[in-house]
Amino acid sequence: MTRFDGSPLAGESIDVIGGGFGGLTTAAYLADAGAEVTVIEQQSQLGGAANLIEAEGFRFDTGPSWYLMPDVFERFFDHFERTPDEYYTLKQLDPQYRVFYRDSDPIPGAGKPYGSDLAPCDWVTVTPDRNRTRRTFAAYERGGGKAFDRYLAEAEHTYEVGMEHFVYADRSRFRDLLDLDVIRLGPGLTMLGSMQDHVSTYVENPKLQQLLQYTLVFLGGAPKNTPALYNLMAHVDFDLGVYYPEGGMYSVVEGLVDLGEELGVTYRTDTEVTDIQATTTGLAIQTDRGRRRADRVVANAPPAHVERELLSPAKRDHRLDHWRKQTYAPSALLLYLGIEGDVGPLEHHSLVFPEDWGPHFEAIFDEPAWPDDPAYYLAVPSLTDDSVAPDDHHAVVVLLPIAPDLPDTPDLRREYRDLILDDLAENVGVDLRDRIVLEESMCVEDFAERLNYPKGTALGLAHTLFQTGPMRPSHRARKMDGLYYVGGFTSPGIGVPMAFISGEHAANAVVEDAQGKSPLAPVLGA
Repeated sequence: MTRFDGSPLAGESIDVIGGGFGGLTTAAYLADAGAEVTVIEQQSQLGGAANLIEAEGFRFDTGPSWYLMPDVFERFFDHFERTPDEYYTLKQLDPQYRVFYRDSDPIPGAGKPYGSDLAPCDWVTVTPDRNRTRRTFAAYERGGGKAFDRYLAEAEHTYEVGMEHFVYADRSRFRDLLDLDVIRLGPGLTMLGSMQDHVSTYVENPKLQQLLQYTLVFLGGAPKNTPALYNLMAHVDFDLGVYYPEGGMYSVVEGLVDLGEELGVTYRTDTEVTDIQATTTGLAIQTDRGRRRADRVVANAPPAHVERELLSPAKRDHRLDHWRKQTYAPSALLLYLGIEGDVGPLEHHSLVFPEDWGPHFEAIFDEPAWPDDPAYYLAVPSLTDDSVAPDDHHAVVVLLPIAPDLPDTPDLRREYRDLILDDLAENVGVDLRDRIVLEESMCVEDFAERLNYPKGTALGLAHTLFQTGPMRPSHRARKMDGLYYVGGFTSPGIGVPMAFISGEHAANAVVEDAQGKSPLAPVLGA
């Protein structure tokens, strides 16, 4: 996105409903274009799902914990002639993460670049050193190293072409596909077929297949329902690296708020929007603190919630049962644990996989149920950043992906908490059970009630074939002029980098409409 010519939104007032990453980035772009922008957030803190728990010297990110695709963040700040390091400090993680294969014994010579046996199960440490990772693939499968190189070469090509022509270029409507670049480049990408089928043409070993596909959880998908186009995530993982902003991901939220304030954005927290109506002079927004008027509104909230709770039936783009039929990304049981003492073999990011993770994905997408033999993830940012935990303690976050809309009771939370802690002690080699000094949790009901996420999904709409690109909700509402959407329920999709890009797309849509530009301008050469 290039800098706007002049101030195309000068004199316009725009309210952004929701202060998540999508809302905060949109607000910055709109303010830079000259609009008077107010962000309205129902929670006491900005950030949306990317929020913060601070208690007894511990600091936990409640939502995203991986800082990936640094080029996206650099591109965003460059629009404002700034850099990320003006707002937060990044550290590249080395190791990037560790994967524990809890059902199998250690394999000598495989996956252990630092040489020590740390856990009773087999495990792999991934570092920024691509040669080390190549050797890991070669140790698990004959020809695995060369297969890894071939896979990454395709992933890099998919990333470069896909990002430039299909992600940064907004393709959220079918008519946006009427572009010479799409016609020329689209057939050269691996877009159809599942990730599972695609990956299996490169490697046969189940552990290597898991290494190449675990990032699908970030997209809210499964190996069998995510299009092969998302092989690009391997380039994100193995080539672009994994980073950590000091203070955690909430430092990025704080940086965006600071940038917005520099640009003139106003923030109102503890304010719930209850109604949006069209008027002869724009849009009227009813909140629990009074009525407001704006020329335009950008909703960083699920379209399902906006249509169901904020719009009259005549202004809804969909029947309410439309949203019930969509495929939502997983929800999650999240445990925020303050731990006394060390965390054994865990790294800043750790993943624990069963030998066969198929039944867990089936329990998420096919026959929704709490999983019998789950895969799960742990973050221990205090291994990198001693400011997020007291001395001789660690801040540990556990994430168990589960199906949305599952029963969520204290007993179920306690049952799966105990299951995971027992598994860590018995199969991974770290016993946290008697050293927990602080504990909080989030699950389905919290996502549904605090964030208004349909069915309590933790992420948004899953990236299935029929919920990709123009088949995701548009940035523009069809039946209410002046209403727009941004975030993980729209295009380009789920994840923090995609939320940043979604903010760019939504702001561009507002500017195009304000200037009366045709959406076919790129095709017609206008």
